[in-house]
Amino acid sequence: MISDRSEVTRLILAAKVSKGLKWADVAEKVGLSKEWVTAGCLGQMTFSKAQAEVVGTIFDLSDEAVAWLQIVPYKGSLPTAVPTDPLIYRWYEIVSVYGSTIKELIHEEFGDGIMSAIDFSMDIQREPDPKGDRVNVVLSGKFLPYKSY
Repeated sequence: MISDRSEVTRLILAAKVSKGLKWADVAEKVGLSKEWVTAGCLGQMTFSKAQAEVVGTIFDLSDEAVAWLQIVPYKGSLPTAVPTDPLIYRWYEIVSVYGSTIKELIHEEFGDGIMSAIDFSMDIQREPDPKGDRVNVVLSGKFLPYKSY
């Protein structure tokens, strides 16, 4: 019996490793971006019934696990302490160093509000560079202004 969404994530990751799958290949079969499908498989998004069934087939999941993929997860469920994984820590560092700059520039351009992580898309690509390949990440979120009331 599966007791929470993180158990399904562990099953998916174990199957991904044993089958030698790439997230881009999984995403192609699901019919969505590799970024969104990866987030879903890692427990941060809700799959539709049809999408969950495709994921279930790819990873040989039980019907119970497929049902869990369709339940709204507790988003942002990573630990709240400073991350120890070097790659995730760099994102923490980026926000620590550049967060106030990003905030200022968004407010200057758009006004008082936030960038949505709901009406949102992300694209991650390799950018060839003679000094060493670079990671190109584009984050696109709808601007949501604060309202007076």
